[in-house]
Amino acid sequence: MAIEGFDYKGFAQSMAEQAKELVPKDLQQNEQEYIVNTLGNFTMLAGEAIYNDESLQITAEQAVFITQIIAEWSYHKSIDLIHSGIEQKYWDSIMQKIAFTIFEVAKQGVIRNVPQEQLLQAVEHHVIKVYKRCIEDLEKRGIINEDVKEQAESQSNIDAMAKQAAEEQIKQKEEPLEEADNKRKEAQKRREEVRKQRRLEKEMEAAAGTITIRQMKLMSLALLLRILSPEKAKSIMDGFDENDNKLILHYMGMANLESQIDGDILVNCLKEMKNLIPSQRKLTQENVMGDLLKIYRANSREKIEKIIKNERPLVKRFISQAYDGEYSGLPLKVADIVAQYVEDSI
Repeated sequence: MAIEGFDYKGFAQSMAEQAKELVPKDLQQNEQEYIVNTLGNFTMLAGEAIYNDESLQITAEQAVFITQIIAEWSYHKSIDLIHSGIEQKYWDSIMQKIAFTIFEVAKQGVIRNVPQEQLLQAVEHHVIKVYKRCIEDLEKRGIINEDVKEQAESQSNIDAMAKQAAEEQIKQKEEPLEEADNKRKEAQKRREEVRKQRRLEKEMEAAAGTITIRQMKLMSLALLLRILSPEKAKSIMDGFDENDNKLILHYMGMANLESQIDGDILVNCLKEMKNLIPSQRKLTQENVMGDLLKIYRANSREKIEKIIKNERPLVKRFISQAYDGEYSGLPLKVADIVAQYVEDSI
């Protein structure tokens, strides 16, 4: 039985698109294309093999994990081969052996529930071992000399990227102490100002014995809910947050609620009630797309993509196509949930 929720084609395409943005720009065009194509092909083949293997009892998340490992190592070792000095006609053979090794090690590790950190270490160990063995074989066959062998074995793009990331992190931490101290003082000052303003507002309310407009509207709503059926009242209250619901229930239980509200204010609040009570919107493709477009207009694409970076490929593709005004065919209820999730995460 196919793995439900595992869109290996979409995932492979997504990995290839990401690789296009990450490939070193100092490489030649054909070398950049080789990296992207190799990563995409191996990810697709591995995903398809997992998807169609009925003997596997793994989840979609585990299937993505395995194929993602293959994608990442395909990226790094392709770059290593480009810098190795080995002729391109030998690259595919080496990459095939590496990809097959990763696939088997990762698959068996997942099946046996090996802790993720240990599994990644095992994969790295076998990748290095196979890569070195392939290079030594080329030397034995007289295809490369000792100098090329040493150059090829010294390549490690994954280590280079890790080193670069560490250096950037250290650089960020080297911010002058005085500047950091000033930032802390400014943040503390802003927090004090906010606290002071809140205290002042509370003191003014207590001194004047006032009721806020929002409280007045909730009191008016409580009066209205008293005469409705419990089912109807509940459906209306479901649209409010927990704090508002507590206030509404409190007001509904007040014996002298009517005396707490000015008559004219009550009439005006009831007229505005339609703006306070959430409306029941019909679930349509146009409404969902409309919600997303409102979010896109108010927020950058980079911000949205950061929110969904850990989501499944189907969700990422849906969001990406929605940017271009296209609906990917996701079930309406699921699409509505995704749109609401993005909006709540902003």
